[in-house]
Amino acid sequence: MASSLDQQKERWESGKVGPALQKHPERKKPFQTDSGIEIDRLYLPRGFSYEEQLGFPGEFPFTRGVYPSMFRNRFWTMRQYAGFGTAEESNGRYRYLIDQGTTGLSVAFDLPTQIGYDSDHPLAEGEVGKVGVAIDSLADMEVLFDGIPLQRVTTSMTINATAAILLCMYVAVARKQGADLATLSGTVQNDILKEYIARGTHIYPPSASMRLVTDIFEWCSDNLPKWNTISISGYHIREAGSTAVQELAFTLANGIAYVQAAVDRGLDIDRFGGQLSFFFNAHNNFFEEIAKFRAARRLWARIMKERFGAKQEETMKLRFHAQTGGATLTAQQIDNNIVRVTLQALAAVLGGCQSLHTNARDEALALPTEAAALLALRTQQVIAHESGVTETVDPLGGSYYLESLTDEMERRVWEYIGKVDACGGAVAAIEQQFYQSHIAESAYEYQMAIEKKEKIVVGVNEFRGGDELQPEILRIEEGVRLKQLERLKKVKSQRSNQAVEAAIGQLKTAASESRNVLPPILAAVEVYATIGEISDALRSVWGEYEG
Repeated sequence: MASSLDQQKERWESGKVGPALQKHPERKKPFQTDSGIEIDRLYLPRGFSYEEQLGFPGEFPFTRGVYPSMFRNRFWTMRQYAGFGTAEESNGRYRYLIDQGTTGLSVAFDLPTQIGYDSDHPLAEGEVGKVGVAIDSLADMEVLFDGIPLQRVTTSMTINATAAILLCMYVAVARKQGADLATLSGTVQNDILKEYIARGTHIYPPSASMRLVTDIFEWCSDNLPKWNTISISGYHIREAGSTAVQELAFTLANGIAYVQAAVDRGLDIDRFGGQLSFFFNAHNNFFEEIAKFRAARRLWARIMKERFGAKQEETMKLRFHAQTGGATLTAQQIDNNIVRVTLQALAAVLGGCQSLHTNARDEALALPTEAAALLALRTQQVIAHESGVTETVDPLGGSYYLESLTDEMERRVWEYIGKVDACGGAVAAIEQQFYQSHIAESAYEYQMAIEKKEKIVVGVNEFRGGDELQPEILRIEEGVRLKQLERLKKVKSQRSNQAVEAAIGQLKTAASESRNVLPPILAAVEVYATIGEISDALRSVWGEYEG
C-alpha cells in the first residue's frame, strides 16, 4: 500500500503541486513547529502498531487518555489560579470563583511565603501580597479557607521550597474542619528541581531539597492517600524559554530523578507512584501542544513500567494539569490574549488534561481583575459545554499529521533523556548547567525569530494599528503589609511561645537525623510557629543553596 501511495504522491506533486507553486509559491520555508520539527506539506497513512503506539483509552500506553471514557464521564477540574494581598481578599476571590462554577481551587502565594520569610522580614518589604497571598502562620491559612469545606473541594497549591509547611497548614485546617484525611484531595507542587533550572525560589541545597520532597511522598502515602504529592512542572521550564520538546524532556527527566530518590529511600513504586502528577504549559502551536500531551503519557508509562518495574496501571498513568502560556500573553492589544488562551485551552482539552487553568486577558499587565478571571473561567465552560470536543475520547487520534508529530516528539524527548542520563541524572545536569544552557539558547532563538519577523506575534511585531485599550488593573495596596504585620504580631502574642520553641527543637533534631520531618513540621504548625521560624530551623541544619 505504501509503495502505491508513494507513487500516487509523486504523481500528485509533479502534476498538481509543481504547477500550482509556479503560479503561487508557498508562504515560507521551512514550515516547522516551535520545536523545529519540520512539517510536511501532506501526511499519508503510514504503518504503525495501534496496540503498541496508541492502545485504548485507560490502557497502557495511555496515548489516547488515562481514563476509558475521559470527558464523557466528567469534565476536567476547572481551576483558576488565584491569590493576592491578604488571606481575606483571596478568600473572597475563591468564594466568588466557586459561585461562578470553578471546580477546584488553585492557590498562588506571595514571594516571601515561597522562600520561607515572614512578612516582617526585611527582605519581604515591598513583596508582601504582591504576586500571591501572604501566609505567615496557620492563622492566615484558617482565614484563607474560611467557609470553604476542604472535604468537598480539590485544592492545588503552587509552592515548592516551603511545600511541606504549606501542606501541613492545609492539613491542620482540614483537621479543624473535621475532614477525613483519607479522602482529602488536591496537589502540592513540590517540584524543587525546576526551581534550580527556571524560577529560583529554592532555599536549601539540592540534596536536602530532594530529601524534603521524598519525605512528603512518604508521609502522604501513609496519611493522605488521595493527595497528589508532587506536580512535576514543565510549565516554568517553558516560561523560561524552552521548546515544547525540551519542556517535556526536562520535566520527565526530573520525574525520573524524583522516582529514583523515592525508590532509593525504600518506597514501593506501586504505593507512591499513583500520587505523582504533572504540570504542563499550553502554548500557541496547536497541534504540537496536543502531540506533546499525548507523547507525555506514552513516555511516562514506558518509563514507569520498563525503567522502574511498576506493576500497577495506576502507577503508569501520567495525569496532568495544564495552564495556558503566560509568556505568550502580550501587553499590546490585550483582547488578542482571549483568542490565544482559547486556542491553548482547547489544545489542553484535546490533549486530555485532568485539570486546567486559563490565564486572564490582563495578566501581562498585573494580577487579573475579577472580571478578567471570570472571562477566563467562562472560556473553559464554553469549551466544555458548547464546542462538542468532549463528546468522544481523543477526537484527533488517528490524524496522519498528529500521529506523526506525536511519534517525532517522543523520539526527540528520548534523545534528551539519554543526554540527561549521560550527565549523571537530573541533579547532575542542573549542576552542569545542561538544562539552563539549552533553555537559554532556545529562548534566544525564539526572540530573534520575533525580531526578524520570522515569527509573527499579532499586535507586537505586526498588525500594530488600532487604539490601545487602557484597562483597569488590579493594584495591591501597600496597606496589605501593615495588615499582615498586625496579624503576625497578634499570633505571636497569643500563642504559647514555649510550645513553639519545643516544636522547633524537635524539628531541628529530626532534620539533623534521618527521620521524616513532616510530623514535626505539622506539630510546629499547629502551635502557630510561622513559616519563617520553621524555614529558619531547617536552614540552621541544612544551610542555603548559593549556586
